[in-house]
Amino acid sequence: MSATLAGVLFTGSLVLALAVVHRPLGDHMYRVYTGTRHARPERVIYRLVGVHPEAEQTWASYARGVLAFSAVSVLFLYGLQRLQNHLLLSLGFRPVVTHQAWNTAISFVTNTNWQSYSGESTMGHLVQMAGLAVQNFVSAAVGMAVAIALVRGFARKRTDRLGNFWVDLVRGTLRILLPIAFVAAIILVIGGAVQNFHDPHTVQTLTGARQPITGGPVASQEAVKELGTNGGGFYNANSAHPFENPTAWTNWLEIFLLLMIPFGLPRTFGRMVGSVRQGRAIVAVMATLAVISVTLLSFFQLAHHGTVPTAIGSSMEGVETRFGVADSATFADATTLTSTGAVNSFHDSYTSLGGLMTMVDMMLGEVAPGGTGSGLYGMLILAVVTVFVAGLMVGRTPEYLGKKIGSREIKFAAAYFLITPICVLAGTAVAMAGTWGRGGTLNRGAHGLSEVLYAFTSASNNNGSAFAGLTANTPFYDTALGLAMAFGRFLPMIFVLALAGSLARQGRTPVSEGTLPTHRPQFVGMVAGVTVVLVALTFLPALALGPLAEGVH
Repeated sequence: MSATLAGVLFTGSLVLALAVVHRPLGDHMYRVYTGTRHARPERVIYRLVGVHPEAEQTWASYARGVLAFSAVSVLFLYGLQRLQNHLLLSLGFRPVVTHQAWNTAISFVTNTNWQSYSGESTMGHLVQMAGLAVQNFVSAAVGMAVAIALVRGFARKRTDRLGNFWVDLVRGTLRILLPIAFVAAIILVIGGAVQNFHDPHTVQTLTGARQPITGGPVASQEAVKELGTNGGGFYNANSAHPFENPTAWTNWLEIFLLLMIPFGLPRTFGRMVGSVRQGRAIVAVMATLAVISVTLLSFFQLAHHGTVPTAIGSSMEGVETRFGVADSATFADATTLTSTGAVNSFHDSYTSLGGLMTMVDMMLGEVAPGGTGSGLYGMLILAVVTVFVAGLMVGRTPEYLGKKIGSREIKFAAAYFLITPICVLAGTAVAMAGTWGRGGTLNRGAHGLSEVLYAFTSASNNNGSAFAGLTANTPFYDTALGLAMAFGRFLPMIFVLALAGSLARQGRTPVSEGTLPTHRPQFVGMVAGVTVVLVALTFLPALALGPLAEGVH
């Protein structure tokens, strides 16, 4: 079987599986976020944190809850790393250095999971479990909560209440993420992923050298790392490591896990706003962009113009032979489209245009389908921008789902989109302006710029994957990328919640003959076009100096 055909079958089976779970998973999440009953374990948690679950919040109170919870999480995770030598299951590892501990704490709390360290030689089992894995759950739940708050803004009228952040956080964690991750972890263990609390085993290699092999609670972290679109690997090699991703079918499962919730949330959105077809339109935009991206990236990796890749039929450099080029390209595309950051191949070794596509995926805003929650609210903001542009073209006040999109709403949407490009382009410029940034690159010229541009794109979009040619464990990069992660996560969330509050206070405008239909293929194409145009206008000059320059060299 040719590599191309195998890739088509691999991707086709993923599409089929996602189509099967889209409706039941979306309906389940709808019931979770709209139900009125609280389970007993949930009530215990509410009492412990002093929350009244029936009390709803304004957008400002909701935002304060998000920021307060995240700030406490950063302090807790930072403290765990700095004190790990005094904790159980530390494996004798020393405390993580200050700048790296700061970067890692910000990284996991923002759902970025950027790693400037090798997990198997830096973190003990307790820090991996109680610190990193816990944040894999709750950071994903925070993103879902913010998305649901925005959906409530569209669904409600003449109110300033968007729900209760603490209830949404707890329900998302206990009713959605935890059960699915539990089942997925068991399946991964069956597939050969490691799950133990052993000290490192010293083995003798084929060359006669002795090497310590670290085990640990890997499968449980791997499951939620993909499900919550987190991406932080237990090992430095991430999902290319056989202890994390043992076989071709576990590779398929991990891609499926990282896509299932982002593709299921549009169904939840449609149910909550009372129009399933609106949810279908949103998922159609996501799917359209994703299919185009997967096709292009796979083509660039399978049909590269180099002499050796042409002779063997693909570009194998940096690719794990257990998975092959097609499956690795699909994984790379899925992980950069969803803010996951997990990798099963070496992106720095991708062809110039293949590497370009991984950057473009992130620059799209990771909305196809995006991260858990962040993909949905990013796509809804794009829909708002689209109806605003369409309204300008016909001279009519734009509306979306019965809500007027005025100057206030479009300012929030515009501010949302400006944050990430500012972080990416300003961070890259500062890094390339001095030896503090250029000194960390493995390559010079266009590829060296690509390594830095990729790093800030990944951090600012809360993705977490890396080109891997950049030495990021330096005070400059740990600090700068940490700031990019924080600004890229929390400032957009504030604007999303402010927009949700503005929408919720409105009434509902009846549909008229001049209302733009937002459930038809025409609108799907318009949103996809606006997405691509925004990226092209914003990032094309930087891409022209990096991967595009390398590709035409």
